[in-house]
Amino acid sequence: MDANTETVSTARTRALATEAVHAGREDLAGLGLHAAPIDLSTTYPSRDSRGEADRIDAFAAEGILDEGPPVYARLGNPTVARFETALARLEGTESAVAFASGMAALTAVLLVRGSAGLRHVVAVRPLYGCSDHMLTAGLLGTEVTWVDRWDGAGAEGPDGGGATALGKAIAEAVRPDTGLVMVESPANPTLAELDLAAVAEACGEVPLLADNTFATPVLQRPAESGARLVLHSATKYLGGHGDVLGGVVACDEEFARQLRQVRFATGGVLHPLAGYLLLRGLATLPVRVRAASATAAELARRLAADPRVERVHYPRLGGAMVAFEVYGDPHEVTAGVRLITPAVSLGSVDSLIQHPASISHRIVDAGDRHSSGVSDRLLRMSCGLEDVEDLWSDLDRALGPVSLPSADADRRRPRGCEVRRTAGAS
Repeated sequence: MDANTETVSTARTRALATEAVHAGREDLAGLGLHAAPIDLSTTYPSRDSRGEADRIDAFAAEGILDEGPPVYARLGNPTVARFETALARLEGTESAVAFASGMAALTAVLLVRGSAGLRHVVAVRPLYGCSDHMLTAGLLGTEVTWVDRWDGAGAEGPDGGGATALGKAIAEAVRPDTGLVMVESPANPTLAELDLAAVAEACGEVPLLADNTFATPVLQRPAESGARLVLHSATKYLGGHGDVLGGVVACDEEFARQLRQVRFATGGVLHPLAGYLLLRGLATLPVRVRAASATAAELARRLAADPRVERVHYPRLGGAMVAFEVYGDPHEVTAGVRLITPAVSLGSVDSLIQHPASISHRIVDAGDRHSSGVSDRLLRMSCGLEDVEDLWSDLDRALGPVSLPSADADRRRPRGCEVRRTAGAS
């Protein structure tokens, strides 16, 4: 059901900004259309029931659904397929499979590996709180071995010794029944980074799943570093407007076929309207990420020099997220903002701020939160497209009066990065 297969080979030579606008849409002119259509059908007529039976048998056996007419919305939808095609091209993978949410996407990956008897997962903290909970609680029959990034690459970012230590720890944690290694870089919510190529090498034959929600393909493409699976909460930057829920896994076609089978069986499908909104969101993804990244870098610089802030986290990679630890009460900061929205989630055109220990990572055991660098005074901010001066004025007011503590000034320097503007940001 890929409407754009004839142009894939040539399209991969185009710049990311061009792909963001045109991928998944190349056939529109030939159809006499400018905007992608929204197909809301749940079922599709066919008078060839024998042919449909053969197609369904092929899907059940191999996860293959040919490019004939659609059959049923749980098998696939033309509008959603456009989004999948576009995201795969942006991530540089053969395929992508979309789901109703990021957690539905992760669930499908775990079910694929578990169905092969590979229920053990090696994971590196911190991860998104619900991902952490799913693995720790063994909700899908999985067993997890946690590897501490602070003892490996650490908060100072990937370097020769740290990357080697983390890779060794991952390799030692792998067992015969290990089905997956899962990482997130930059991590939620500390923005700590990993050397993905070193991690992929340490995985050996075990697939590496990299959550790329924070970076997006604008800043990094994990598949180029050896990740077999690239996970997105599409709700965030891919949609970009806080009005659509979705998830997606970019991967090779072999794994995609298995994911489609799980999606059909479990029903975690992406609604066509959501697929349309996500496809539309991709068109402005590079512009949004670069503009918001420039704002985040400037706010990180100002926060690092502010005596009310103990520590700033901002990745070397750049990006539109900034995290910081305050000397005062973080709850007063979230209660005090007026322009910035005090809410969970991220990646929208408007700026959001939240207290991870209370919301996004509340479900993670407090000891595990603290050991992975998620302190009780940490705030996570998703920078939007507002003017940086307006955002700083709001933050400055919410941080309250200056009361300089007796602390080494070096502690206020951004952790894990040097503050700089993201390359290409404007």
